[in-house]
Parts: sequence; structure tokens; C-alpha cells
Amino acid sequence: MREPETRDWTERETARHMAEQVCLGFRAHDRKQRDEAIEAFGTVDALQFQHVDAETATHAATAYVEALWAKDAVEVDHMADGEIHDDDLADADWEPVREKFRERASIVGMNPRYAQLSTTAWRNHKTGRDYWTPIQRAQVIELRAAMSDEEYPHKPRYGQSGFGPEAARYALAVELHDMHTDRHWQEAMDVMVPYFEAILEAHD
Repeated sequence: MREPETRDWTERETARHMAEQVCLGFRAHDRKQRDEAIEAFGTVDALQFQHVDAETATHAATAYVEALWAKDAVEVDHMADGEIHDDDLADADWEPVREKFRERASIVGMNPRYAQLSTTAWRNHKTGRDYWTPIQRAQVIELRAAMSDEEYPHKPRYGQSGFGPEAARYALAVELHDMHTDRHWQEAMDVMVPYFEAILEAHD
């Protein structure tokens, strides 16, 4: 993975670059472009996980991409006539996916609950169930690791059951991704800019 060339960028410009790259990573996954997905997610991980070196960040991104590819393999194994049977997929063995998320968590020092929550989120996403709750819980864990702040989110008083604005932005970006139009992809990038700004600000 190339070193991110962000030395002279403003925080906002770096955050936009990260938002573009995370969306490019998901688009590469949609197109089955594994190397391109690792490149894009690796760029993001190198910038968000500043407590690890670039090579370690690439390993973390690779584990993430392998989790997505493992997810696809589970789905293919439970497809008939081009359609997925939701109940069969929900009851499938998702351990290969969980293992790769567990590997990612270990590499960057995330709470290991990230693996189960991420696996549940992507399983539920494909089977029409509540994915937005576990995906936000998982992103809180990732945000805490990226920010080196185990108390995130710092909500002053009310809404303590919520997951914080950044995790909510991530869930919204997934919703926008699901629409598969150029306009919604652009909106997903725009939504994710403040997400990454919050991480970069925490590094200051």
C-alpha cells in the first residue's frame, strides 16, 4: 500500500480523502476487485489507526476485505436460482466471517466484541433484519480504537442509549450505499467526511 500523501492537506481535505477511499473500497467489493478494495481500505486504516504503522494498517484492511469475501461465500452457499433464502442464510455458519473480523480487531487492538457485532450486522443486512443497531455498536468500538478514547461518545446528558453521531453517520452511509446510484454514493461520501474529521481531531 502506498503511503498516504496528506502531509500538506488540511484536516478537512484528509477527511474527504478518507471518505472517498472508504466508498471506493465498498465499490471495489461490489465489483469483486479484491486488490483495489485492500488498497482503498488500507489507505483509510493507515490514516485512522495512527497507533500502528502502515504495514499493520494494511494487514487490518486485508482482514476486513477477507471478512467481506467470506461473507459473500456464505451467501453464495445459500443461494438457489439466484435468490438467497433468508432463514437458511441466518442459520448458516458465519464463523469464517467472524474469524476475519476477530483478526482485524486483534491487529489494531479493538474490543473483540467488534467481531461478533460486525458479523451480526452483515448477516442481518442480507436477511432483512435489524443491522443498524449492531453495525453502530461495532463502529463505536472501531471509533474508540481509532480515537484512543474508550469513553466515546461523550454525550453531555440526554440520549445516552444512542451510539454517537459518527456511528450514526456510518449506518446512514450504508443505507446510501444500498441505493446504488451515483447521487447516493456522493451523499455517502459527504456523510462520512465529518466521521473522519472527528477521528483526525482526536489525533491532535
